[in-house]
Parts: sequence; structure tokens; C-alpha cells
Amino acid sequence: MALAIAHSRGLDGLNAPPVRVEVHLASGLPAFALVGLPDTEVKEARDRVRAAIVNSGFEFPQKRITANLAPADLPKESGRFDLPIALGILAASGQIPTKALADYEFAGELSLSGELRPVRGALAMALQAGDSGKTFVLPAASAGEAMLTRTAQVLAADSLLAVCAHLCARDPLAPPPMPVFTVDGENAAFSPPWPDLADVRAQSQARRALEIAAAGQHSLLLAGPPGSGKSMLAARLPGLLPPLDLAAARESAAVLSLTGQFRPEHFGLRPYRQPHHTASAVALVGGGNPPRPGEISLAHQGILFLDELPEFDRKVLESLREPLETGRVHIARAARHAEYPARFQLVAAMNPCPCGYHGDSSRHCRCTPDQIARYRARLSGPFLDRIDLLLEVPALSADELASRSPGESSAAVRPRVAAALARQFERQGKPNALLAGQEVDTHCAPDAAGLALLQKAALRLGLSARAWHRLLRVARTIADLTASTGVAAPHVAEAIQLRRLPHAG
Repeated sequence: MALAIAHSRGLDGLNAPPVRVEVHLASGLPAFALVGLPDTEVKEARDRVRAAIVNSGFEFPQKRITANLAPADLPKESGRFDLPIALGILAASGQIPTKALADYEFAGELSLSGELRPVRGALAMALQAGDSGKTFVLPAASAGEAMLTRTAQVLAADSLLAVCAHLCARDPLAPPPMPVFTVDGENAAFSPPWPDLADVRAQSQARRALEIAAAGQHSLLLAGPPGSGKSMLAARLPGLLPPLDLAAARESAAVLSLTGQFRPEHFGLRPYRQPHHTASAVALVGGGNPPRPGEISLAHQGILFLDELPEFDRKVLESLREPLETGRVHIARAARHAEYPARFQLVAAMNPCPCGYHGDSSRHCRCTPDQIARYRARLSGPFLDRIDLLLEVPALSADELASRSPGESSAAVRPRVAAALARQFERQGKPNALLAGQEVDTHCAPDAAGLALLQKAALRLGLSARAWHRLLRVARTIADLTASTGVAAPHVAEAIQLRRLPHAG
């Protein structure tokens, strides 16, 4: 009888708990059993591992093999356990030294030829593997991602044979090259790969609203007829924002890594997610078995753009209410619980009516009042109450379309946005959109004239307490853009103008 132990990592939400892969060889009829709550992908490792070992030039032991993935109460999924299972079998059968496994953690999916394929969640696993003091061995395609931690010791391997050569001290593995970072403060020549705001003609108020939304990281709803530039404006918001700092970039990358969508060359760039309006609640918020992050978590530290907002299922939109407030989403299922970060900036666009031309002076609206009312009723009051900026984007005139005069570029607006955000972090340690409770009273209190104006607006517009606080936060951002230390009446007045849809109701 022989026993060998290899170390790996599982995934439970964003956590990567350690997993001991215990391989036991015993006499008896040849068999290969996998225990420890493996799912179908893990159970299929028996055939992948057998073929990979044989095709790598090793002998597959004709013994009774038991591979235990401990702890037994943690569900195991994906092919990341192929490599540690194969190494455990080779060590238990005496083909590689057993003691060499103690200083390493392994993750990797094996092909039938013994090549290593990339795995999901490499960054999330490496963040916690760095605390164990062990070196993390990963497929070459995933090792560069793991290097973004800057703390974990990572080695890259192309095949099972290369890992075995390293453990036998014949041909040492090398760490992957350090990726080029584009996070804030490390690349002064930061030039984001987003469309330029200069492409947007006219629409001065919408451009101003976009700058305010960027400066305070406020949520924004643009309403207007088809072709007025709503989607075009939304696509230019990421280009107005500064790159992420290192901690935020790691958070964003770790979530994207869970679904295999992260690319090291995009590290430090804010994610921009645009799900189709047919997306389900699980696709948007997250879920499944095992639980996976949804679009709101994949947009963490970035922007979630919902085009054709009323076309989304109402229940799907209502599921966004809590994450908009808390910045996190907790997925509870009968057997599994997972929590993911969801601090995203919501930008949405909608038509004023089903045909799109209600309130447009140049086109005739064909919708009945009942059709318009049903269309707008898809957006509940509590949902709209959680959006900071509500703005109508009018259709462009023929003269505006023919004009060739460029607007202000993203490069010109970005320094103003960065300066306003810097003032907010210096004053309160967070963007204005995240202020809550007493923080709003402390940092956003208007002067006497501004308070009187806000009170009149609250009476006329029927503002809720939440809308009152959102107006104050937007007014604070407008003041920050002008480098004003206090919130005055002009700042409040502009905030009120940017929270009205004239053709609503």
C-alpha cells in the first residue's frame, strides 16, 4: 500500500479554500475511485488522468486507486484537480519523489496527451495561495494571470511531464514574465482603449451629465428617441474615468477570472458590461449550481450598461435594487451560498414610449396613452429612485447632424474627472455616490439658499428621502468639479435639472 498527498485549491465564491488530494494505492482488482463530493467534471478526471499519464511516458499503476479530495463537505468542480490527482498517483506509485509535493500547490486541467490547459479562477486561487507559503504551479496560460497578485510564488508549466521533471530536479520550471500593469500611478501615459467623447455632436447637457456621472461615479438613465446618441454616450463613459488602483484592479480581475473572462493585458481597465435585454435574473445577478457571478459582479469596479431598459423583465430589474445600495450580492441556494462584490456604476438607456417618438417634435408618436403608461410601468418607482441622474436626450436637428465641429475630447474631460475624484477621496475616502447616512449630512450639506431651493423642489417633485440624498450627492459632485469647498444654490439647481425626465408621466 502507498499514500501520497498533493495540495490544490477549490473555489467557493471568491474564496479559494485549500484542498488536500490524497491518493491511496492498494492491492486488488484495478479500479479508480474519486471521493470528496466531486461533480461530473471532476469525476471525468479519471479518464483524462489515465490517458495523460500513459501518453507522458509513465506507467499507470494496475492497483486499486482511491483519490480523496478533502475536505469532503466542500463541493469540487472543474478540471483544476487533474494535475494534483495525476501527481498523487505518480508519487504513490514511486515514479516521482513523494516529499517533493509538500512545498507546492497545483492546479491544471490535463489533455489526453498530458498537456496542461488553463483553469478558471487562477487569480482568486493565487491570492490565497500566497498566504500558504507554498509555490503555486499552474498551466502557462493561467500563470500570467496569477502573477498579478505580486505576492504569490508562481511557476508556469506546459505539461505533466514538465512538472514531473521539475519535481525530480531535472529541468526546473520558470516563473512567467510579470505582466505590464496599467493601474493608476504606474502608467502616466494611460490611454484607455475606449471611444472618444469628441465623436458626440451637440448634446451639451448629456455630455455634462456624463462628466458629472464619471466625477462622482453616479448612476445615470438616458431617455430619448432612437438615434439621439444614448448608447454612444454610454460607451464613452469608461474613457472619462481614471484607471483603477491596484486593490480595485485585483478585485475586478479576480471576479472576471472566476468565469475565465479575464485577460492580463486588461488589468487596471474598468470593465464595461452590456448584457442583452433578454438576460435572465441569474445571468444578471448570478446563481446556478455551483453559483457563478452574474453581470453585476463581472462589472465590479466598472460600468454596467443596460440598453433598452424597459425591455428587461421587471423582476430582473427589481433584483438590482439591493446590489445598487449595498455593492454586494449574496446568492443563497439549498446546498450552496456564495457572496460576490457588485460595486458597479449603472448606466441605462430607454425610449420614451414603445415606438420611441413620444415628445419628439419631428416625428409623430403612434402609441396610445395606455401603451405609454404600460411601457413606463415596467420601471418601478423604487428602482428609479435608486438612479442619481435622470436625463432626456433630445433628437438632433439637421443642422446639428451636418455640423463638423468636434466636441470636447475624453482626454480633455478626464483630468477634470480625476481631480474631482481626488478631492472626494481626500475629503471622505470614497466617491460621492457611495456616501450614506450621516456622511451625506457631513459632506453634502448645502448653504441656506441651496437648502431652500432643495425644499421647494422636494415639494413640487414629491421627492423621497432617498431621492433627497441622491440630489445632495450629485450637487456635491458638481461642486467638486468647480473646486468649491461648499455646496451652493447653483450646484443644487443643476442637480435638480439632471434628475427630471420632462416627458415622463
